[in-house]
Amino acid sequence: MLKAEILTRELDADGILRLTLNDPARRNALSEEMLAQLAAAFAGAAADPAVRVIVLAAKGPAFCAGHDLKEMTAGRSGPDEGRAYFVRVLTQCSGVMQGIVTCPKPVIAEVTGVATAAGCQLVASCDLAIAADTATFSTPGVHIGLFCSTPMVALSRNVAAKHAMEMLLTGDMIPADRAADMGLINRAVAVDDLRDTTMDLARKIASKSSMTLATGKRAFYAQRDMTLSDAYDYATQVMVENMLARDASEGIDAFIAKRAPAWQDA
Repeated sequence: MLKAEILTRELDADGILRLTLNDPARRNALSEEMLAQLAAAFAGAAADPAVRVIVLAAKGPAFCAGHDLKEMTAGRSGPDEGRAYFVRVLTQCSGVMQGIVTCPKPVIAEVTGVATAAGCQLVASCDLAIAADTATFSTPGVHIGLFCSTPMVALSRNVAAKHAMEMLLTGDMIPADRAADMGLINRAVAVDDLRDTTMDLARKIASKSSMTLATGKRAFYAQRDMTLSDAYDYATQVMVENMLARDASEGIDAFIAKRAPAWQDA
């Protein structure tokens, strides 16, 4: 397999970009090359007006098994026993996760199989996640003497503290139905319905004003760590600017006139 093929891209007429992890032989591990391609893909999608929603999917029995441990082990060979290498790779990975959050386009994870360690982090970093009812999730670093500290960041921002700590401290595999109850994913569906369910959700979101979606996504993540008062002050300013946008005027006019809006994405 050529390196260029480990991440495939498919953009449909509705503006839905499917990014598919396509390295099943390595369980779609977040190798250096995969991380580089993901970073480029999300940056490109962010700047492409034709892309309205991104679906992150995977081929093979694993959604993503996290970092490539063979690469990580080889990285220890330097005179500093791998310190500089680990800093570089983990910073690269953190950049991808943050790139998903800061991408103005909504990102939906379509999860088949297992999502472990940084693979679980990848799911948690997406705005939404739909999983097959056979999918499983874990942060298993404790099994090999390595606490999943970077996956912890995304995980702890998506599920309650005690659920996150249980996953992190035990490394246990979590079934899809429990992952849904915990808030790690939105819902679990039958394997045969996974793609259709994900794409139906993506099309519903893609039909909205991309300006409105970008405004809302940015505001959602920005206000989460603010105090209540600061969050309301910030959200008020966002709402004012949003009200002055052309698509808000068009949407309100269309609602009053009982017609479909004609978005200008502005």
